[in-house]
Amino acid sequence: MTDQSKGLESQSLESKSFEPQTVSCPALFLSAPGSGDGKTTFTAALARYFKQQGKIVRIFKTGPDYLDPQILAQASGQDVEQLDLWMAGEEYCQQKLFEAAQAADLILVEGAMGMFDGDPSSADLAARFNIPVAILMDVKGMAQTAAALVTGMANFRDDVQVAGLIANSCGTERHAELIRNALPESLPLLATLPRDPAVALPERHLGLVQAEEVREELEQRFNAGVDWVAGNKITELPAPVEFHSAPVPTVEPLLKGKRIAVARDIAFSFIYDANLRLLQDMGAEYQFFSPLNDSEIPAADALWLPGGYPELYAAQLGKNQLMQESIRAFHDSGKPTLAECGGFLYCLETLTDLQEQQYPMLGLMGGHGAMRGKRGCQGMQTAVLPEGDIQAHAHHRSRSEGTAEPISYGRRQRHAAPGEAIFREAGLTASYLHLFFPSNPAAIAAVFNGTFEKAEAGLFESSLEKSKAG
Repeated sequence: MTDQSKGLESQSLESKSFEPQTVSCPALFLSAPGSGDGKTTFTAALARYFKQQGKIVRIFKTGPDYLDPQILAQASGQDVEQLDLWMAGEEYCQQKLFEAAQAADLILVEGAMGMFDGDPSSADLAARFNIPVAILMDVKGMAQTAAALVTGMANFRDDVQVAGLIANSCGTERHAELIRNALPESLPLLATLPRDPAVALPERHLGLVQAEEVREELEQRFNAGVDWVAGNKITELPAPVEFHSAPVPTVEPLLKGKRIAVARDIAFSFIYDANLRLLQDMGAEYQFFSPLNDSEIPAADALWLPGGYPELYAAQLGKNQLMQESIRAFHDSGKPTLAECGGFLYCLETLTDLQEQQYPMLGLMGGHGAMRGKRGCQGMQTAVLPEGDIQAHAHHRSRSEGTAEPISYGRRQRHAAPGEAIFREAGLTASYLHLFFPSNPAAIAAVFNGTFEKAEAGLFESSLEKSKAG
């Protein structure tokens, strides 16, 4: 029997021997007709309410979001995971919910955009794991129409269980009564929330402001949010939901002994906890450093420059010459660097901020970055690399120009046009794409190990052509 046959037989035996476990935990999925109805504000307030009651609240955020989880983690006092059926996979999502249910008194899942938007959508995630959905709707300027809209949403799909309506921006008791009386008995009015600017979360061009920047202000808003939701039926624990364990793939120690320097401060904070855990599981040690405040990177075998808000701190980044010299020296040594979105902009020669001021960046690769107001790119893409495909997403409001020819392009989830350009110069791999490491641990390990044999052997051309063709 060949080694490959032995491996397949072993995997088959492991699959047959797996017996899923089941645990129950109260759970609620919070969705809305669209963005801007107040999902994160309400989820944070509800989590803080139950936290003050002594409950352990675990929150999950639908989709590839960095900012909302920061807010929700502070509100709940617990780590917040991203769940996405396309990016992470069904079994990954299943296992994370199971692990949370083992320790939590309540699981909350915040949806993304509108309930049925995207493929997969929030409704797909709620249906797959049988989590009842509370629809949060800003009802300002409507009454019975709100009931009509939520009734339509509740009946749009047979596999989604809608628990009821949360009416945000509900002006008066009469306003609430009009909505309540128009709802069918199967759709109760779970909560009525008055307009209250004291609970609204601060925002900027890519979404909410990072929690680290406004921690004290957030605490005030969370505490105001507790009063905002108190006295509503929504503050009763929902019914328990059964969650089942999933087969957990074995993670090989592909980065054993490797030291990885990871940029993390208020300019570079878009980091999935799942990515950090995977690096550890593969045997790596990582150490954070601040491109804003430190003078050099820590001793490392590889460097990771994640996304964030370099455009807001471009002047400070440009003035930190010691840090720039340290990163350039690391790059010149030939060691591998992964730069994502904001980290990619940092690697260019210059960056022009929202006030059209230009600042010098690292210059690890040719090209210039510039902010462009409300225009940008977002969406799910697969990063097509010589080492293998990695699930990813893009979310930026900037452009780059003057860069060299990319080695590849992201493959969009549902669109034929080429996605984000992917660059590789010496040991640097750079792109606007944010990578979800657990989607391909072997490829990520190869990037951080700096082993690019596949590209050198000419085995990448067909994959590159596919990425260009969409």
